[in-house]
Amino acid sequence: MSSNKESIVRTLIVALSVSLVASVFVAGSAVTLKPLQQQNSLLDKQRSILAIAGVEGERLSADEVRELFNRRIKAEVIDLDTGELSPDYDPATFDPLKAAKDPKMSEALAGDQDIALIKRRERYTTIYLLEADDGSGELEALILPVRGYGLWSTMHGFIAIRPDLNTVVGMGFYQHAETPGMGGEVDNPNWKRLWPGKTLFDAKGRPNIEIVKGNVLPGNPKAGHQVDGLAGATLTSKGVNHLLAFWLGDQGFGPYLERLRQDGGARQKKD
Repeated sequence: MSSNKESIVRTLIVALSVSLVASVFVAGSAVTLKPLQQQNSLLDKQRSILAIAGVEGERLSADEVRELFNRRIKAEVIDLDTGELSPDYDPATFDPLKAAKDPKMSEALAGDQDIALIKRRERYTTIYLLEADDGSGELEALILPVRGYGLWSTMHGFIAIRPDLNTVVGMGFYQHAETPGMGGEVDNPNWKRLWPGKTLFDAKGRPNIEIVKGNVLPGNPKAGHQVDGLAGATLTSKGVNHLLAFWLGDQGFGPYLERLRQDGGARQKKD
């Protein structure tokens, strides 16, 4: 009997020792790999920004993407409430998503305000400017971050707009968990190719872009403001509609875009 007890005790000690060693190894690996994961996440985001802005970056190496991004893309932090640039935050380190979780840096959205289902909206966020490759500083596209809930997940992406502040250059998502083959088709290059040339606002400056059910009908007078729906993904399509309406409206980039319009359009050259 005593022998059996000793055997059980030894087994438990060995199991606990193995578990302890394994947990230490896993924790150490997580800490060690975290910087690499962050670098890869940033690289994926930079690739997405370049691609959505119409700059080919998919076939480039990591170093080439970073060089191209740093050469062509300028980041700025803006105050969403006022539409003004904010000199208080460094766009290289400021994290809007982290700010959105901080009650001091964000605001809770009431039900009728929260059409994108993001719960809280940050006061400040980072926008991106695609500048000409000739060193002139001429603006080619304004890239705005957007996010909102689809069917299963919060979809994070960007919409790129021409300096006229109305014509779409590109639209896409870099992070989501929508159903592959259905809502996940927001990643389909064929669907993303439908966006360039579409217009976002009506004559009064109100958001007027939507994903329709089925296909956009030829000859439809609203066709310039419409994009084909995602087959079998009605809720994901509605989610994209809602997040665009939110971020292009008064709760999102509306004040910023209005300030640019009053200044005669998006900035064309470096200060």
